[in-house]
This record gives sequence, structure tokens and C-alpha cells, in this order.
Amino acid sequence: MTKLLLTLHVLAAVVAVGPVAVAASMFPPAARRADGEAVHTVRLLHRICRVYSAIAVAVPVLGVATAAAMGVMGSGWLVASLTLTAVAAGLLIAFVLPRQDELLAELDAGRPVERPVTVRLAMFTGVFNLLWATVTVLMIVRPGSTTGA
Repeated sequence: MTKLLLTLHVLAAVVAVGPVAVAASMFPPAARRADGEAVHTVRLLHRICRVYSAIAVAVPVLGVATAAAMGVMGSGWLVASLTLTAVAAGLLIAFVLPRQDELLAELDAGRPVERPVTVRLAMFTGVFNLLWATVTVLMIVRPGSTTGA
């Protein structure tokens, strides 16, 4: 059962978090370039972020189930990973997605977006991606784990 849970956890991370990381990173420059028909691309990137972030809830759920099956729930690397995952989710919910909404509203109103706004969004997106990269490293290395490499 542990192998199945771990497989589902990794698949969920790749299939759900990957598209959010890529689409969110592409959004700020696409919004800067958007005019007329190009707004469609920005809207699509935003939809990818929203839909796949909802699917990404499966990642920590399956991760906790896997950790429980492996008996590593109290491990420091797991607690750190869960904490960083929560911070990344909070950042996405509180800063990235709302700013994407605001930029889309500007574009839909026919107004150009201001570069400083897209730069701040790119910064929040970069931090989001850095948090996920850190979680990935923790999941692979698992410092202090008896099951790690």
C-alpha cells in the first residue's frame, strides 16, 4: 500500500504542481505583452493556475497518507515539508491568484498593465516555485531519515 500511495503522491505532484509552477511563471510576461487577442493566452494561463491548484490539494493529502503508512509522521523533514507546502499554498491563494485576477480585470477593461505590478507578481511566483523546489529536495534527501539515501 505504501508504494501505491507514494506513486500517487509523486504523480499528483508532477501532474498538478508542475502546471501551476509553469503557468504562473509565464503569466507576468504574458500579461505585459497582452493586447487584444493575446488576452486569451493570459486568461488560459490563469485558468491553468486555478484548476491545477485545486487538484494539487491531493499532493499533501496523499503525502500525509504515505508518511503515515511509512511511520514517519514525526520526522523533521516531513514537518518542514508540510510547513513549506502550507506557506506555498498560502502564497498562491493570498498573492498569486488574486493578482492574476486583478491583471486580468485590467486587461479585460482594455487598460495596459503596469510593469511594477507584473514584477511583484513574478516575485511572488518565484518564491512559490522556490518553496516547491525546497519541498522536492526535502522529499528526496529526507535529512535524518532512516529511509533516505
